[in-house]
Amino acid sequence: MNEWKNTLDFSTYDELSDSFIKTMEPLLPFYQGRKGHLKVGSHGTVYKEDARQVEAFLRVLWGLGPFLTQQEAPDLLSIYLEGIVAGTDPQNKDYWGEVTDYDQLLVEMASLATTFMLVKEKTWDSLSDNERENFVNWLDQINHHTMPSNNWHFFRILVNICLKKMGVTYSQELLDEDLALMDSYYVGKGWYYDGEETQLDYYIPWAFHYYGLVYATVMADEDPERSCLFKQRAAEFAQSFVYMFDADGAAVPFGRSLSYRFAQNSFWSALVFADVEALPWGVIKGIYARNMRFWYSNEIFTTDGILNVGYAYQNLVMAEGYNSPGSPYWAFKSFLLLAVPKSHPYWQSPELPLNFLETKYVNPEGRALYTHSNQSNHVQMYPYGQSVINQNHSASKYSKFVYSTKFGFSVPKSDYHYYEGAFDNVLAVSEDETHFRAKAVDTLFEVNDEWVSYEWAPYKDVKILSTIVPCGDYHVRIQQINTDRELIAYEGGFSNRYETEERIENKTFASYVSSIGTSEITAVKGFDTALVVRPEPNTNLLFERTLLPVLRAELGRGSHLLVSIVGGVLPTSNEMRPEVQVTKHKVIITTAEKEVMVNIT
Repeated sequence: MNEWKNTLDFSTYDELSDSFIKTMEPLLPFYQGRKGHLKVGSHGTVYKEDARQVEAFLRVLWGLGPFLTQQEAPDLLSIYLEGIVAGTDPQNKDYWGEVTDYDQLLVEMASLATTFMLVKEKTWDSLSDNERENFVNWLDQINHHTMPSNNWHFFRILVNICLKKMGVTYSQELLDEDLALMDSYYVGKGWYYDGEETQLDYYIPWAFHYYGLVYATVMADEDPERSCLFKQRAAEFAQSFVYMFDADGAAVPFGRSLSYRFAQNSFWSALVFADVEALPWGVIKGIYARNMRFWYSNEIFTTDGILNVGYAYQNLVMAEGYNSPGSPYWAFKSFLLLAVPKSHPYWQSPELPLNFLETKYVNPEGRALYTHSNQSNHVQMYPYGQSVINQNHSASKYSKFVYSTKFGFSVPKSDYHYYEGAFDNVLAVSEDETHFRAKAVDTLFEVNDEWVSYEWAPYKDVKILSTIVPCGDYHVRIQQINTDRELIAYEGGFSNRYETEERIENKTFASYVSSIGTSEITAVKGFDTALVVRPEPNTNLLFERTLLPVLRAELGRGSHLLVSIVGGVLPTSNEMRPEVQVTKHKVIITTAEKEVMVNIT
């Protein structure tokens, strides 16, 4: 099934255009239902079924709008114009309805507004006066409702500049307020936070910068100063964001909304659209094309060719409550490149490889440390001080010790047993070895060029200081624990793809080797035994079945020191496991390049 996806490429304009068409084609039979609606699945969300169908219909516009800037698609254009006319007509049975505060349809207005700005002559200009009035009235609802204080306010920005561009009434007052709010989230060096200071994830590139670059392009004449500012910030952001991509094309899986998949690429697409050469065009093209190839080589489509919910395969376990069957088409934002003229130097440039000056990069504004090993074939991200509230699996998506492009990360099916929790790359503790708690919120954190450390409290009377020292494909973990209760602690390594039954388990070392590489964990101090656990299936984002090397310790009341060496080692790696020595007041870590000393108390 879906053999067509293996024939696609993404380097030239014609290849990308062909890829968009072939990704669209499986959707065509689903347009035979209600106008302005698209039903491509049956699972539920926090919002109602009708909104789910409108969402699926409108998210396709993120790709179709750019496609129509330089090509014709009369049948699709007709389907969308008829759907938009019906959906915005209060007298039509397929009317999208009156929106409410925090309504999902406020989100979906953005693709509609962007499309009308991109291809005004094919959309707005073809509507009758009555149809235009209905369109304006439906969009204008966003100016009369409350939204979350986060990236959502960019949706209202896009709607108001769309109404301005269409020559109708819009709200300059709200436009100014929203732009000021977005500016208040700016941290520095191109980084924003998404409403909460602890949230710095993919919404920064695929929301803040994507919309900012669209604004900068369409409002260049009316608002040149702000347009220039958005471009400058995006160019600066690119210098650190590039560290999240490996040489094979994968980006680090981290944070929420990962079902949007190749939306990871939309920032690079928007840079070209806005003509911002933040990196050489060939480097940007290489990042973009390799990332698209990575995604299309994975099982991201259902058997009938529809983008599914999941990451590297179909998986509702990792999804958020707002991931509907049509939500993954947010990835179509990466097709904004199709609005870039064929004469642009991007299209003429050859793909160039990544060429990083640093194998370790500390990003204080983005609250993360990145490492590149094996000629950047393996990228790891060590976040700190990041968390979100009211989102599914937030601790697993934001607060693990490390996230990897090759080994991914896992989310729990339950916290009732260790194997159900799939606690990879985190320390999990329990009183009864049945209910487990892992790190969720950092109460204090510190980062320098050598390590990341944070304090956290799984219980009110248990305080843990975790220090993580990256060493290429390896890292050292130092856990200083003060507890007023008896605990059982499990230190989880990297989950690895489950292929054979062969494994190594002894008192101080556990390892499992797959075609991906070796996941291993070595006890240095404080642990009782080592073992390989089989987590519940469909918990890891990259592999549907995994094995997880772990260390176990029984802790009485008092102070404890747990030290371990954790490796996620690629088959091509020639790195040696670091040597670790524990003295009364220090942990000394020795690699081929340097010696690092961490003070302990």
